[in-house]
Amino acid sequence: MALLEKIFGGKQKTVSQLSKVELRREEIILGKQRDRLFKKLEQVASEKQKIFQQGAQQKTPELRKSLAMNFELKTQEQLMTARELNLRTKELMTVSRLRMMAESREKGKNAGRLNLTETDVSRITQWMDDDNVSQEMYTEKLDDLLAIGHSGDKDSLASAGLTGAGQELMDVWNQMDRGEVKQEQGFEQADQAVRQKASPQKEM
Repeated sequence: MALLEKIFGGKQKTVSQLSKVELRREEIILGKQRDRLFKKLEQVASEKQKIFQQGAQQKTPELRKSLAMNFELKTQEQLMTARELNLRTKELMTVSRLRMMAESREKGKNAGRLNLTETDVSRITQWMDDDNVSQEMYTEKLDDLLAIGHSGDKDSLASAGLTGAGQELMDVWNQMDRGEVKQEQGFEQADQAVRQKASPQKEM
């Protein structure tokens, strides 16, 4: 059963009818599933490294052929797991946003757009399933559809996605991937950015 069908049930509900307790329960389940997939992805990547090193050490063509086939299988498994991880992350983001809106509604704050049509649900589902829609693109599309953006609860939004420090860490990792920053420099740069974000701002 698709996530949104599970959340909204057989009859179309509005966001205002969703329980924050049910949403939080689903959020925890999805979080555990995402964490398991992340560990699996790390494990497969480690196994691929070992297979590659074994192939480099082996000189027998038959053994190398067997290792090469195993490497291909692990790569396919890695790609499938990565796609599933991407989907679970999008689902987790969706539930986090809906839970945030439910909490904001109870506090009497602007909770964004509370009425979702069947067309809206269909569009969200398509964005979830589309591998070409990155997590960043999905978050932007979802926030725009739910009309929460700047009018939503900023604290809840921050807890449901990356903070500024987290985004800076992502940028450092990307720079390291491109060879623009060395690992030691990258760690110091990321650590400094997170510390600055975590430290209370001094009054001018």
